[in-house]
Amino acid sequence: MLSRWSASFTVTKGKSSTQEATGQAVSTAHPPTGKRLKKTPEKKTGNKDCKADIAFLIDGSFNIGQRRFNLQKNFVGKVALMLGIGTEGPHVGLVQASEHPKIEFYLKNFTSAKDVLFAIKEVGFRGGNSNTGKALKHTAQKFFTVDAGVRKGIPKVVVVFIDGWPSDDIEEAGIVAREFGVNVFIVSVAKPIPEELGMVQDVTFVDKAVCRNNGFFSYHMPNWFGTTKYVKPLVQKLCTHEQMMCSKTCYNSVNIAFLIDGSSSVGDSNFRLMLEFVSNIAKTFEISDIGAKIAAVQFTYDQRTEFSFTDYSTKEDVLAVIRNIRYMSGGTATGDAISFTVRNVFGPIRESPNKNFLVIVTDGQSYDDVQGPAAAAHDAGITVFSVGVAWAPLDDLKDMASKPKESHAFFTREFTGLEPIVSDVIRGICRDFLESQQ
Repeated sequence: MLSRWSASFTVTKGKSSTQEATGQAVSTAHPPTGKRLKKTPEKKTGNKDCKADIAFLIDGSFNIGQRRFNLQKNFVGKVALMLGIGTEGPHVGLVQASEHPKIEFYLKNFTSAKDVLFAIKEVGFRGGNSNTGKALKHTAQKFFTVDAGVRKGIPKVVVVFIDGWPSDDIEEAGIVAREFGVNVFIVSVAKPIPEELGMVQDVTFVDKAVCRNNGFFSYHMPNWFGTTKYVKPLVQKLCTHEQMMCSKTCYNSVNIAFLIDGSSSVGDSNFRLMLEFVSNIAKTFEISDIGAKIAAVQFTYDQRTEFSFTDYSTKEDVLAVIRNIRYMSGGTATGDAISFTVRNVFGPIRESPNKNFLVIVTDGQSYDDVQGPAAAAHDAGITVFSVGVAWAPLDDLKDMASKPKESHAFFTREFTGLEPIVSDVIRGICRDFLESQQ
């Protein structure tokens, strides 16, 4: 799909051809001196105050037509130019919505405005239905990948241009985009005229597809003519990062501590199954210094912090250290262990913007009270999931779990039954996270 682009744009030396294509005068009088070389790095870094990974999703349907399609490309080019594209600044890519969505170029393909402008000019009109919903879903799932040039900890944004109205359902696509941490902006142009309204599936499509229905993520232009005055206000929105609320997802904005029962009734091989359960939950999350954080405490009558939230910032390190946890063996004082974890593991990260979760895995009756310590954890804003195996009493599990109890407390007779609970806990964490963001 990208062979055409790589063929045209990986040639770094042949700068004059791209300059001619963008309509700039090329001076042939001067040989390439050091002066020109000095200028480029400075330009190439881009606008550091506007770090974002942006996909422009343009309308390429018969609804817009060839002439307005070209005006739309022209407008996108002006926005791209004003953003200040560069290695340290915003990166942009382009997707065309038509009968079938097509990724025209990815974030990693060009890091200079000049090359981006040339690539936009080269995009051909595809026609067909607009199918914006299908294109938005495709963009959320296939465009924003590490292989395609997505950068860690930088807001993912898709700017959707809609001429008139979408020809398919855009609400579901908006939900998918939010799950992937993509901030959806809708730029609507030329509202449907009264006689066209019958063809519009959902008149409130903009409100349902945007990242948040708060006015910030929607932008209207009356038509494609004289759009220059709309460039700057749109660029200002795209560079206001503190407003990008949809960058946060349950996968990158949570702190999860595991409280693991190391009592003698567990036994060494079952303890390994517990660690596997912990690993399988942990590996689902985007662990990094700016993303999700994981910690683990093992308990008997005693407690041992295996690692805290700030010890490891890569998934590989976290999974390696979980694998190497040594089994303690001893009694079962779960209440004390909860208090210890709240104080020593969650205490130091009180200022963290992430939402806090505690997952307790135990196989037996606690010798001490669990209700008081668990209530203190809930009051401290920690959502508790309790997972019981074998002889763990249901009353203890319910006393420890956050409300609603039935979706935060789990039980299995056998240690092998832990595996199916993994997805329940992950789903529960994501559900609770989303509710806390509303």
